[in-house]
Amino acid sequence: MRSRQFSRTPWSVSEIGFGAWAIGGTWGDTDDSAAMAALHHALDRGVNFFDTADVYGDGHSERLLARLKRERPSDAFYIATKAGRRLNPHVAEGYRDLRPFIERSLKNLETDTLDLLQLHCPPTAVYTMPEVFGALDELVREGKLRHYGVSVERIDEAMAALKFPGVQSVQIIYNIFRQRPQDLLFQETLRRKVAIGIETSLR
Repeated sequence: MRSRQFSRTPWSVSEIGFGAWAIGGTWGDTDDSAAMAALHHALDRGVNFFDTADVYGDGHSERLLARLKRERPSDAFYIATKAGRRLNPHVAEGYRDLRPFIERSLKNLETDTLDLLQLHCPPTAVYTMPEVFGALDELVREGKLRHYGVSVERIDEAMAALKFPGVQSVQIIYNIFRQRPQDLLFQETLRRKVAIGIETSLR
């Protein structure tokens, strides 16, 4: 498995990560034994980056990853989770204070510090709200987060997020049907030394 430096961090992460949406049970019933076997197999094959979110199975995916940490204490790996989609209503103003959701993810993942928190496809207006990113900077200073980034739907949202210096990652859909990110976004993340996460789903 090839690896790359993750943004401006000292992390060396596998080029292929494990997307943990399905094991949360969002798409229907899942078998935790099969899920854990898949997680262990990923580690065995050199994957050391796992992507989840607090809404994947209402936290079940996060709890399975916590179990993986217990079962593989000698393996170093990174977990990226997301926050924001639990807001009801899902409005930009709610992103000013994600602390309750972050505390819940810390509990689910059985840790004191989240490796990477990504805003979970927030409303576009969030990217014109510096107080949102200031609150994330404060959570980094407090030790609740090591790093933070964004998961976006649109290229303009990603470009807006890159204006905030604390952003360490951008996750966006890129596949055979959606290739526009390569025209501008990829070059800009490279220039700014921001990690780019490619989601290949066809949604």
